[in-house]
Amino acid sequence: MTHFVKNILTSLNYEPVSVASKADQASALSKLDERLAGFLGGGSARTAIQIQPDECVVWDGNPRDQPGLTVESCRSLIESIATEGGNRIPVLVRLNGAHAEKRYELLVGSRRRFAIDWLNHNGRPELRLSALIVDLSDEEAFRLADIENRERADITELDRARSYQHAVDRFYGGVQSRMAEALNLSNSQLSRLLALAQLPEEVVAAFATKDELRVRHSEVLTPLLRRDEAHVLIVTEALLIAEEQQRLASQLERMIPAATVLQRLKDAATPSPAEPARMDVIMAGNLQVGRLKTGRQGELQIDLNIAGETDVDLMLSALRDAIAMARGMQAQAAA
Repeated sequence: MTHFVKNILTSLNYEPVSVASKADQASALSKLDERLAGFLGGGSARTAIQIQPDECVVWDGNPRDQPGLTVESCRSLIESIATEGGNRIPVLVRLNGAHAEKRYELLVGSRRRFAIDWLNHNGRPELRLSALIVDLSDEEAFRLADIENRERADITELDRARSYQHAVDRFYGGVQSRMAEALNLSNSQLSRLLALAQLPEEVVAAFATKDELRVRHSEVLTPLLRRDEAHVLIVTEALLIAEEQQRLASQLERMIPAATVLQRLKDAATPSPAEPARMDVIMAGNLQVGRLKTGRQGELQIDLNIAGETDVDLMLSALRDAIAMARGMQAQAAA
């Protein structure tokens, strides 16, 4: 088994395939499956078993976003499996503990499991999921799933980044350099992905879909978010954008594109110079008792200077009048 795992983990290409068309993509995925098949079946005494899709639970270390699997995203695979009468390339499973609710844990092959399950509920109940039982550690399973999923177009950069964020502590003791070496990534590549995973949820929600949020966006926003003041401004703007996105989606209108979202978040972090704050003198009779300042965000700030002869009641009345006047001017400006 050790030799089997080593061959898989060292022989498959770690770099995603660049594809220009659906035909090219299908060809690339077919080649990936052929490489997997060579290790899973060639010269091996292992025999694939036939199981029900609901006999296995997806391993929680898999980088794929399971709810993101849809009939549309898996349509070509569903059609292929329906034509061939099953999944040609077995999924990889391992045995669960004796007391587990599901007998098997799915390590690789989420799309194939989804396709068989969908077909079972849509006219092909006789189909079974072809599976191969393997004995892999969590770290080996993570690397194998990562190799396959890098070539899958339906896994977002954010899903991949979040799986890496989880894995660096779970499998590599929090040491990024160990993980980078294991995954054949440079330290800078891994750092950029982890930065994407660490973006605030408010920022993620500002983009129309997770697929639109990319590493390149994180590279722009992460340095800004490290500044406390800018962090607050970016998150505040992100909340406003997310509300707009929800409204547009509910009205079936075109949502705000990623480039515009990024620009608005950048602009929020570096606001244009505001007009100088207004300073109004507050008088109580013939005495100046303070000054009222209106800030650029509309906040009111009062500095008091109370002399011994100041009439307190008169001063409080003057304060109320000054605040009311300032708020009235703000309302007029807003209108």
